[in-house]
Amino acid sequence: QVHLVESGGGLVQAGGSLRLSCAASGRTFSSYAMGWFRQAPGKEREFVAGVSWRAYNTYYADSVKGRFTISRDNAKNTVYLQMNSLKPEDTAVYYCAARLDGSYYLASSYNVWGQGTQVTVSS
Repeated sequence: QVHLVESGGGLVQAGGSLRLSCAASGRTFSSYAMGWFRQAPGKEREFVAGVSWRAYNTYYADSVKGRFTISRDNAKNTVYLQMNSLKPEDTAVYYCAARLDGSYYLASSYNVWGQGTQVTVSS
């Protein structure tokens, strides 16, 4: 099983960019498909982006398509989320998660979660 630690969150103005990183420990990282979710205050956790274990396939929520890019480097046991053209509605705690099977879009499919990193976008 892997252990996940996110970093890279912070405060940014609308229109700005951030890159989140998720570092995984454990030798089986490359076996997992990975996802990013986010949760804003008073809202349910929602899918943001997902990447298959060899990065052949990526998946995005409609709200972030064209602005966010998910990638992974299995040699570094790290998955990234590049976030451009940020909007105030992107403000949330962002979580990295790992899954072996099931739907990319469902939080219940993910077996391992990081602790989250706060992203705040000011208008």
